[in-house]
Amino acid sequence: MRTILAAAGILAIAALPLVAPWLQFVLTLAVAKGFAALGVAVLLRAGLISIGHAMFFAASAYAIAFLARFGINDFAVLLIFSVLAAAAVGAIVGSFLVRYRAIFFAMLNLAVSMVFYALCAKLYGVTGGTDGMPVPIPTLFGISLGEVAFKQVLFYVSLMLIVIVGAAVHRYLDSPLGHALSAVHTNEIRLEYLGIPVWAVLLIAYVISAALAGLGGAIAGFAIGRVVPDFAFWTASGHLVLVAVLGGIGGVPGAFIGAFFLELLHSAAVTVTDAWNLVVGAALIIVIMFLPRGFYGFFEREKGTAL
Repeated sequence: MRTILAAAGILAIAALPLVAPWLQFVLTLAVAKGFAALGVAVLLRAGLISIGHAMFFAASAYAIAFLARFGINDFAVLLIFSVLAAAAVGAIVGSFLVRYRAIFFAMLNLAVSMVFYALCAKLYGVTGGTDGMPVPIPTLFGISLGEVAFKQVLFYVSLMLIVIVGAAVHRYLDSPLGHALSAVHTNEIRLEYLGIPVWAVLLIAYVISAALAGLGGAIAGFAIGRVVPDFAFWTASGHLVLVAVLGGIGGVPGAFIGAFFLELLHSAAVTVTDAWNLVVGAALIIVIMFLPRGFYGFFEREKGTAL
């Protein structure tokens, strides 16, 4: 049943740009933020809140811009290497940060991400400063595409990645490593007594989380066509946490449900009123009050009730 619902949802999203072409860009950004929020949700499984994951989101986008500057222009190569760059940054940062818990973990992630943001904003000769760096339209297996055609390909490739990467993350969370991650939140000391290295469990999760955020950053960089330091700003990290919590951390679809909801709500609110922040804020308060486990938690509860 879950598979059928997920397939129906993907097909519905794929068909939306055919009805309203302007939605293609909005939905592509929603997918990008969904991947990054999924990375945040992975760490939330262990009770760890990262207010700095926009750093990996930005690192991946900057990696694409730098690689393109050095003549690498194939879409698949850029996508793979940008995600690997984010994972590498995650491995370096995570090796230190996974030793901390609770508010210390959250604030240290925030501090490191703001250092990264400051470097991106101040190193004008390297990153272009606040003007950012362009992300040129890449080739697809050696074929040059126009901007419109490439953005369409990017959208549908992103939807395919939801299925492929989502299935891989689901398998990871359902594996012994994933269950150990959940156990860190409930009883970390017991894991240590059983001989399970908590540091290694969390580091693996952190690297996976950074790679997911990097995948989202790569998609956003391609969609927007430019990467700027604001990609790494703390408000962007807070937005990812909000998307993860709003969608619900009970399963992989939650992050994408939350991302699609927020992006579509924001787009609708902007077209109605200049006070779109008020509309979005009120909607979020209602959702949080009546759906404390997020949208995915609501679907799970309805399924349990039906059974």
